[in-house]
Amino acid sequence: MDDSLTRRGHHPRLAVALAATFLVTNTLATLAHAGNQCFNEDALAAKPGELKPAKGNHSFDRPAAARQLVDYTPVPPNLRGAIRRVKLPAGSRKLIALTFDLCEQPGEVAGYDGKIIDYLRAQGIKATLFAGGKWMRSHAMRVQQLLTDPLFEMANHSEAHRNLRLLSGADLQEEILGPQRAFEEARQLLGASQCVASAPEALARTPERMSLFRFPFGACNVESLNAVNDAGLLAIQWNLSTGDPSPSQPATAIARSMLAAKPGSILIAHANGRGYHTAEALPLAIPQLKAQGFEFVTISELLAAGTPEVVNSCYDVQPGDSDKYDKLFTLKISQPKRREPKTDVPAAPDPALPR
Repeated sequence: MDDSLTRRGHHPRLAVALAATFLVTNTLATLAHAGNQCFNEDALAAKPGELKPAKGNHSFDRPAAARQLVDYTPVPPNLRGAIRRVKLPAGSRKLIALTFDLCEQPGEVAGYDGKIIDYLRAQGIKATLFAGGKWMRSHAMRVQQLLTDPLFEMANHSEAHRNLRLLSGADLQEEILGPQRAFEEARQLLGASQCVASAPEALARTPERMSLFRFPFGACNVESLNAVNDAGLLAIQWNLSTGDPSPSQPATAIARSMLAAKPGSILIAHANGRGYHTAEALPLAIPQLKAQGFEFVTISELLAAGTPEVVNSCYDVQPGDSDKYDKLFTLKISQPKRREPKTDVPAAPDPALPR
């Protein structure tokens, strides 16, 4: 990344305020669940045919049009790196964060696992949803529903789920900024909707920008990690994986992995049609976790409650285990050229208004 672009808005005198700002990034997650005011139960419910990914569909491969992005400030030094879990103070509440990836690669339209979302809503369970830019464009109405639901926090999961370790320059920036454009466009459309006209709080509790990022395949290198942090995004990994992308992973095994959670844990699962058996596993694990005294919070709430465990590399279970994706995945589709690349660079924020 061009340092003159990515470090725009960096003000040393805000260092102390920035640390606190990045720990409380999402007002959506701090509100009690009061139901979705913009959509009725039938509209929100899972629908037949939307679970299974559809291969061979290139309709959403082209990135969203360039736009002026909301101002941001690079991540402060103490939070730069990959966050795997959060250390909570002794004697504090037993908080854990469920996260669900909504990935979508070029040449497909991934699914939407409504049974997972329906269960979380029915049980009042908060979660952070890491969505790709492509996924947000191909599931526009579902995105609107998630944005207006105070249970859920939306986060960035790259544009088209490419291996960022293999990218540089404009291609790397596109994977990071594409979802930011998709989110901000969705929020803008929400603001123009009739729902918001009658219930303005539905927009007020939706943050202006996403501030969390998850690397596809859990793979990064120094360049991509710095690029994400320079774009004002905290890099969120996990310390507990459900293994749900494997069709052979049964619901009981997914539930067992969830029950290994400790206070401050971050769990990863999938809700894009490739979280095999996750919908069946949640009713097995969540009641038991509740019985053990665990509370489910968003990533932003978890970060605000303790001290993030930050490491200098990305991995699944142990350092180096995500390196295999360098050989398994390559950049198959080149990025279309954008006509106005400079409009994605936000204006410098007002020093008196830290974000």
